[in-house]
Amino acid sequence: MKLYTKKHVIISSLVSASLAFFFAFVFIFLGPSYKKEGQTIQTSENTNFINETNTPPFSTIQQNLVDYTAGYTIDEQQNILVYENFSPAVVNISTEVISYSWFSQPYPTEGSSGSGSIIDARGYVVTNRHVVANAYKIYVSLSDGTQYEGKVIGVDAQTDIAVIKFDPPKNISLKTISYADSNNLKVGQKVIAIGNPFGFDRTMTTGIISSLGRPIQIDKNIIIKDMIQTDSAINPGNSGGPLLDSSGKMIGINTMIYSTSGSSAGVGFAVPVNTAKRIVSDIMQYGYVNRGSLNGSFVELNATIANYANIPIQKGLLVSELPKNSNLAKAGIKAGNEAVRYNRFSSIFYIGGDIITEINGTEISSLVDLNTALEESRPGDLVQVGIQRGKQNLTIPVILSETTTK
Repeated sequence: MKLYTKKHVIISSLVSASLAFFFAFVFIFLGPSYKKEGQTIQTSENTNFINETNTPPFSTIQQNLVDYTAGYTIDEQQNILVYENFSPAVVNISTEVISYSWFSQPYPTEGSSGSGSIIDARGYVVTNRHVVANAYKIYVSLSDGTQYEGKVIGVDAQTDIAVIKFDPPKNISLKTISYADSNNLKVGQKVIAIGNPFGFDRTMTTGIISSLGRPIQIDKNIIIKDMIQTDSAINPGNSGGPLLDSSGKMIGINTMIYSTSGSSAGVGFAVPVNTAKRIVSDIMQYGYVNRGSLNGSFVELNATIANYANIPIQKGLLVSELPKNSNLAKAGIKAGNEAVRYNRFSSIFYIGGDIITEINGTEISSLVDLNTALEESRPGDLVQVGIQRGKQNLTIPVILSETTTK
C-alpha cells in the first residue's frame, strides 16, 4: 500500500477542485454553443436571429454602399455627378427696371432676380415670366462668372414661362439641360433643384415629389394645371430654375412656394416640363404661344347680375361684346345689347347676350375656367360651347381663332 503525506493530500484536493470548476464552467457557459451534427437546439418562439430580423433588406444595403476610395455613398455620388455635369447649365438672371422720381424723371433700378436653364447651345434660356416681368435690362450670369446681356424672346402669362436669349462668343460651348417626360413621374421620386436662392449662385437642394397634378392659381384669372409639388427647398431666387430627376434631366421649372414666412416651408411647385416644352417651342417659333381663343369680352355672372337681368342661372360667363366677324359671332353666339354698370366708377358691360356654361363638357363659371379649358388648344380647333339663351340650353360648335394677346 502506498502511503500519502499531508502535502500530497492537499495538492490532490486542489487539483480535483480545479478540474471540477473547469468542467462546470464549460458546461454552464459554453455548452449551449456546441452541438453534435444533426442535433436540434430548442429555442423560444420569440428568439430573434440576426439574419432574420436585424439585417436591413438588400435594397437598403445597396443604397448605402460606400465607395471607400472616395468616402461617398451611392446617393451622394449621384448628387455630385448631377451637380458637376449640369450646374454649369443653370444661369443667374438679374434685371433692371425703370422707376420714377418725385419729378417723374425715369431712372434704372435693380429689379427682380432668379434662375434659368440653358436649353439650346445658341444661348436660349427658359425661366419664369415673373423673373423678367417689366425688365428694362436683363443680365445672364454663367457658372464661370461671365455675364451677358439678354433679351426676351417671348413670355406666356398662362403658364408663367419666358424664353430669353443671350449671345455667347463663338468659341464658347454652352452646357445645356435636356428634357425628361413628366408624364412618367411618380410620387416619392427623388428630385434635385439647382438655382440661386437669395443670390447664392447654383445652390443645390434635394427632395422628393410630394404630389402630382396640382392645379395652382398664380393670378386672378390664371390657374396652372398639373403642377409638381416637391419638398425640395425652394426659396426666392430659385424661380425659373430647373427641377431635375436623378439622371439630371429637367422634369419641371421651379415657379412658386407656399409659405407664410416667404422662405421654404417644404411646399414648392414646378411647372411640368411637358407643359414647358410646348410653350417654349411656340415661343421660339412665333415669339408667343399660338393658343386658340374665343376672342370676346366676357363678364363673370353672379347673383346681382342674374337678378337684375332675370337670368335663370347664376354661374357662367356673360357674353358682353364680340368683335365684328369674330368666330363666336359667325357660329351664332349672341353678345349683349343693354349697357349697364355697377356704379359710376365701374366699367360698362352689356347684358342680354348668351351665357357660356360649358366648353367640351367642362363647366365654365369664371375666366379662370375659360383660360384653363383653352390652355392646350390651337387656332382652328373645334370646340363644343354650351350656352344658356333665355330658358334654353344649347350646344354650339365653334372654331377657335388666334389669340389677340401676344
